Amino acid sequence: MLAGAALAALSTAGPAQASDDRVALMDYARARVADATGDIQDAAEGYAAVLNEAPFDELLATRAFRRAIAAGDRRLARQAADALYANNVLPPDGQFMFLVDAMTNRNWEAAGAAVDRIEEEGLFISLAPMLRAWIAVGEDEDPFAVLDASPDVRGSPYALEHRALMLLAEGHHAEGIHAIRALDGLSAARRTRILLAAAATLAGQGRREAARALLQDEQGRAFRHARERLAAGRDLPGEIVTPAQGVAELLARLAADIGRRDAQSLALTLSRYAGFVAPDNPIAWLLAANMLVQDGQYAAALAALDRVAPESPYFAEAQDMRVGALLAQGERERALALVREHTEERRADVSDWLRFGGLYTELDRHEEAVDAYRRALRLEREGDEGEALWTTWLLYGGALLDAGRWEESREALDQALGLAPDEPVLLNFLGYALLERREQLDRAEELIRRASEMRPDNPAITDSLGWVLFVRGKYDEAIPTLERAVVADPDEPTINEHLGDAYWAVGRRRDARFAWQAALVTAEDEAAERIAEKLDFGLTPETASP
Repeated sequence: MLAGAALAALSTAGPAQASDDRVALMDYARARVADATGDIQDAAEGYAAVLNEAPFDELLATRAFRRAIAAGDRRLARQAADALYANNVLPPDGQFMFLVDAMTNRNWEAAGAAVDRIEEEGLFISLAPMLRAWIAVGEDEDPFAVLDASPDVRGSPYALEHRALMLLAEGHHAEGIHAIRALDGLSAARRTRILLAAAATLAGQGRREAARALLQDEQGRAFRHARERLAAGRDLPGEIVTPAQGVAELLARLAADIGRRDAQSLALTLSRYAGFVAPDNPIAWLLAANMLVQDGQYAAALAALDRVAPESPYFAEAQDMRVGALLAQGERERALALVREHTEERRADVSDWLRFGGLYTELDRHEEAVDAYRRALRLEREGDEGEALWTTWLLYGGALLDAGRWEESREALDQALGLAPDEPVLLNFLGYALLERREQLDRAEELIRRASEMRPDNPAITDSLGWVLFVRGKYDEAIPTLERAVVADPDEPTINEHLGDAYWAVGRRRDARFAWQAALVTAEDEAAERIAEKLDFGLTPETASP
């Protein structure tokens, strides 16, 4: 049914309005069906159509606004925002819609008025000084005076980042580089973004040597891509010099932080605003795509990823996310074709072959995964660093293991361990691989114990420790360890099966059956058949967990 006041008005309309009313009802029905089936673009268009045809209804306008934002339809979002604002029910984040339009049109007076309203709302008041400072950049006024006049945010990470970016944007290169290097406490992803943006800004201002120096010692494919473009004399996308680019970066940063706190709807909205105001900001599109994938909105996610340019240092990450989105909606062959196409378009690099390996693993094509990871290893050893990463050796060893080539797998995993002797994931992986084959049990226990000491709260590693203790006959230690693992991850079938086997071995038959029954709820394929047989006939050598 139509929402609230709109439905009431339509239901009492006279005969002359019957035709228009029928159209409104059809639009509303289309919107609700689209909403229920996850087609956010159709939902947004349907709600917006009804908003034009029916009397104002707050619920209807809010739905139109939220779906338009999620779909990335700026025109419909502004239409719904206007209706909400005119009726004094615009949500606090809705004021950014007006800021976006003002910044796009370089209407600094309107932008300032939008910031005034954002500040009055209170929810995003901490952003106001940075927003006003970027507006000052547009007005050719002093942005640093604006920041300095706001002592409450002077030392905030956001303010420090944007002061550094503004220094570069305003041509204060030495001071800006120093401020960039002085930023601390940043996540790896955030540090990558800041350095790449700073390098792009420097390069765009003719300071290519300074840009190269800033990225010289940085590791990772995004930095390698950026260095290659700089060395070839090409443009480096991602600069932050205009007020719109600065505001987009601020909103994208906030979206990323909010998204980590499970406020994904608001995070998606903010990332969409960032994309509206600066369509060249890759982080805005990556953030939006990631949240859309999590919400099952694959078409919208793929459309967002289309906005990350091939020239961007983030293009490889966008391709990874695109492959993930295709896999999530069951389009495995299309995902494989995409990776192949991208690889054939240019010289395949390490990230391409790693992407291939992961995809082949997902498709259970293990020999092809082995070949892909082998190529990645070779390219890493031929590259600037001259040494393959332990993570690539681990992936290669895992592919060999899946392909049934255990001896080669063990050699690869030992290579990885030589490079990273204190990585808990690696220690546990190799230890458990030895345990499954009942080889070198002393070493298997030592490796897993070391992993557990470093990650005592990791349920998978705790399960490995409990299982190796059980296999070695240390039942008094094994059972409480496995019980801790089950408490930490009660839905994991392997952990429950291990605990059931351990209970049976010490004569706790009733407890064993309870644990196996819990395992059977989520177990699949061979494991489900094995557990079902144990429930019927008890534990035998043939049905013991590997």
